[in-house]
Amino acid sequence: MKSVVISSKTVQDAINEGLRELNVDRDDVTIEIVDEPNKGFLGFIGAKDAKVKLIVNNNPVKQAEDFLHELLNKMEIKAELKINKTLDTLDIEILGENGDDMGAIIGKRGNTLDSIQYLISLIVNKDRDDYLKVLLDTENYRKKREETLIRLAKKMAGKAKRTRKKIRLEPMNPYERRIIHSALQEDPYISTFSEGQEPYRKVVIDINK
Repeated sequence: MKSVVISSKTVQDAINEGLRELNVDRDDVTIEIVDEPNKGFLGFIGAKDAKVKLIVNNNPVKQAEDFLHELLNKMEIKAELKINKTLDTLDIEILGENGDDMGAIIGKRGNTLDSIQYLISLIVNKDRDDYLKVLLDTENYRKKREETLIRLAKKMAGKAKRTRKKIRLEPMNPYERRIIHSALQEDPYISTFSEGQEPYRKVVIDINK
């Protein structure tokens, strides 16, 4: 397991420095206090810094990497992973040269991509107190899909205004429904709401009476 030993003025300072060096959260490590700080005689003679050892036992980056490498091998897909972890988000991009392979990862309307993202989220958040949001993408699909949904929202809002009738869109996942709601929230003539049960829940576009 990856570990690091850090010395600093206080135990907390040493822990914070170690977390930054390892690029992990406190939930991801076991902390051992090797030495307590000592101010020494007269505040400087024999003074000693705190020393702590941080042992990584729950690295979300490695957990995501291990899961995806195993999955891609079983799918016989050759690809590289680009993973960036921030304080509360794990951004993962799958980089492959074969468009058909990436299409298989995306699936119909992104359903396979969403399913893989959900499984990774379950894995990395299993023993965490602070929830880590997982964002999985390939071929810039998320951005392209968002642009498509925004165009659809504007088009269907225009149709609702012309016909003066409610427009019910196809079933979408919560992420995609939020894009539709957000795209039309500033339109004073249109209101939106969701109806139905998952996974068949859909957005309804209506005109304001």
